[in-house]
Amino acid sequence: MRYSPEGMMPFGPVHPSLKEPEYFKLILEGEKIVQVIPRIGYVHRGIERAAQERTWTKNIYLFERICGICSFHHSLSYTEGVESLYPFEVPARAKYIRVVVAELERIHSHLLWLGLVGHWAGFDTLFMWIWKDREHVLDLEEEITGNRVHKSYSAFGGVRKDLPDGIAQKVRAELGYIRKRAEYYRGLVQSEETLSVRTKGVGRISQDTARRLSPVGPLLRCTGIGRDVRAEDPYAAYDEVIPNVQTSTGGDIASLLVLRIDEVLDSCRMVEEALEKMPAGPFKASFPRVAPAGESTYHVEAPRGELFYFVKSGGGSTPERVKVRTPTMANLLTATEMLRGHTLADVPVVLTGMDPCFGCMDRVAVVDVDRAKEWSVSGEELRSYGIEYYRGRRS
Repeated sequence: MRYSPEGMMPFGPVHPSLKEPEYFKLILEGEKIVQVIPRIGYVHRGIERAAQERTWTKNIYLFERICGICSFHHSLSYTEGVESLYPFEVPARAKYIRVVVAELERIHSHLLWLGLVGHWAGFDTLFMWIWKDREHVLDLEEEITGNRVHKSYSAFGGVRKDLPDGIAQKVRAELGYIRKRAEYYRGLVQSEETLSVRTKGVGRISQDTARRLSPVGPLLRCTGIGRDVRAEDPYAAYDEVIPNVQTSTGGDIASLLVLRIDEVLDSCRMVEEALEKMPAGPFKASFPRVAPAGESTYHVEAPRGELFYFVKSGGGSTPERVKVRTPTMANLLTATEMLRGHTLADVPVVLTGMDPCFGCMDRVAVVDVDRAKEWSVSGEELRSYGIEYYRGRRS
């Protein structure tokens, strides 16, 4: 089906509801969205290429910069992927500490998302309340790792430093406060009229759509499919501190609100359990600076969903290749499907519901139309999938 230019509206790459540049071509019938075509590639930072020029250890800090919200999960996936090339074992204490920091990061990421949904739904009071509560978690992360955002805490063989003295009691006290606030928010998001109008039935996806488009993380679990890397392929100490995989069946933004709050509550439980079971012993083992030759594919459950790292070593001081696939890349097509049938006013809420990090995932594909003919693909077909093309030169 072809649409006239009058039925198309650009959304981005600069827009008040987009904190990072991204472009969406909205095909409209009146104000109803009938198709969404993303055009990605605005903030491609070349991190994967830069990694090939840096040592294995320096890349820990580089990959953390992919995302400020889930920076520890990036460094964790990278370090555990590289560690799998070695014949050495990470100390048990280090594995438990990794769980503590990872779940604290999940709590602060989910709270940030809840506040943003409240903001774009027109409920700024919720945004302000949650931003204040989130500070408690960021303060804990700073006390444990030394930093609030880019923590630089995961290291080959364990973690950079041990837990501070007396931190367990402080963490339990702060998580008690977070748990009470999360339970309050759970009741609030189910009863507050503004949120109900803006989120119930909005951005709904079915299980069939989810299976077809393969979203990850909360965006998948809100359809009732309980996939979680922590439970299905445990890493760190998740084989002993086991998550209760949360699901909901509504498949809309309202279901996502409740689901993420339930995940915050379960993360509080897991942090407390990890601290209670915390073994004694070293927090780091000695690993050689040069990784053995080989390849490794590793994944963790980041706050937004499944995060993949592919690592290839030639036995030198730098990697031959590191490939990253972030959750937002997996969820982008699902978000375009979530927008179908809604109006322009719903776009900020639905895109926020995806919990996007465009700087994490951004890539761009450029295809020569003449060569595309060899594959029996036309330029118009490529463009319909959001792929920019050129004839003889880059567009």
